Amino acid sequence: MTRKERYDNILRWFKENNPNPETELNYTDAYQLIVAVILSAQCTDKRVNLVTPALFDVFPTVEALAASTPDDIFQYIKSVSYPNNKAKHLHGMANAVVSDFNGCVPEKQEELVKLPGVGRKTANVVASVFFDVPAIAVDTHVFRVSRRIGLVPQTSNTPEKVESGLTKYIPKELWSKAHHWLILHGRYVCLARSPLCAQCGISEYCLHYSRSKKQLEALEV
Repeated sequence: MTRKERYDNILRWFKENNPNPETELNYTDAYQLIVAVILSAQCTDKRVNLVTPALFDVFPTVEALAASTPDDIFQYIKSVSYPNNKAKHLHGMANAVVSDFNGCVPEKQEELVKLPGVGRKTANVVASVFFDVPAIAVDTHVFRVSRRIGLVPQTSNTPEKVESGLTKYIPKELWSKAHHWLILHGRYVCLARSPLCAQCGISEYCLHYSRSKKQLEALEV
């Protein structure tokens, strides 16, 4: 199977079985989304969704968050991973949005990455999910799944290389959906330690599954 054939089959399956994938983070505006995405780094969306309601009750706007302190923010996010660093990032991000962008979360990735705590992944998520800018954000799930199922070669050993490989073969109009497809697949099926291959709808197109199957067949000979 060529790489293009693998992409065509996998994308077709996802389009048929999950035509409108969405983020599992809860938000109502760009401010809430960027906060949630920053909090979600190395943390589950479920945990973030438990934390953000109280956080947004106290800091309903980016201006309110900017007027607070990292210590104030910490009290509401201490159950997420790396709360000290994230409290500092959120406070710095809010101040930058207020001072540099008139209180409006910027739309462009090149402006988003200038904000404290916002790397390329976070910028791509915010641009894609809220502003409908075509982008593929490579988080830990996208990175693992893309390499495992054979969408990108194992030599794609950085998020940037994985993103480059994916955008080369995936039509631009599907970039944002593909981001969610791969995240959800990694979260619920293609698990890090024990992928649920028997429950996987794309196993027949998966490089990992194909290799594992051949190894088992060789042992049975």
